Amino acid sequence: MNFTELMNSPRLPQLTQRYDAYTEEDRKVWKLLYERQYQFLLQHACRDFLDGLKTVGFSPDRIPDFVEVNERLAQTTGWSVQVVHGLVDDDLFFGLLRHRRFPSSTWLRKISELDYLQEPDMFHDAFAHLPLLTNQPFVNFLEELAAIALDYVDNPLAIEMLSRIYWYTVEFGLIREQDELKVYGAGILSSIGETKFSLSDEPRHMDFDVFTILNTPFWKNRFQDRYFIIDDFDQLFASIPEIRAQLGDILASPTNDER
Repeated sequence: MNFTELMNSPRLPQLTQRYDAYTEEDRKVWKLLYERQYQFLLQHACRDFLDGLKTVGFSPDRIPDFVEVNERLAQTTGWSVQVVHGLVDDDLFFGLLRHRRFPSSTWLRKISELDYLQEPDMFHDAFAHLPLLTNQPFVNFLEELAAIALDYVDNPLAIEMLSRIYWYTVEFGLIREQDELKVYGAGILSSIGETKFSLSDEPRHMDFDVFTILNTPFWKNRFQDRYFIIDDFDQLFASIPEIRAQLGDILASPTNDER
């Protein structure tokens, strides 16, 4: 799917952020979540995420304006934000990433939903994901992982296994910084509870390993029981050829129909 076909897909409405539609409650929710999470993440988030918050211009006092965010991203890595209603189909999701567009909703949870949501809102999509789009090796990884996924988009087993790579890195990844564990996964960054849990002694901490992750299911409705650790974002990008090769070997195995 080329860029024109992707953007003209009837399943991808041409949405924009209605910035003037945000309510006082929306602004309060953004401020509450931002201030609560930021103070905690100063100690536990990776440096590239904290630097990225500054680069994209986020602050607790103002809901991000995606027009401004896109201008800043264009000057760093060339990525941009694509407004979506919520979760999108695999081919659209990976198609957007392949064309350097990150999907984000624009709605914010209610005050009564500060600690739990069934579907990611703008705080998760924007606060937790967009700052790392300023990191070149990280976005190179996203773009090339998406390219692999698009090659297998009609193969449910392949998409499930590639989703595990995405889950255990982009959403729930940890990184070593000066012999300390730090958080870079957006699913952790947007949750104080999972940040505390992921860095505690309770879950298993495992070195990043492509074959292991391809074969490790994940949980959507509770904290993970294991987290994979990278040494730096260059390691993620460098893993792309191995991901493609390992996935091909697994799919070619006569036993893959048992998975």
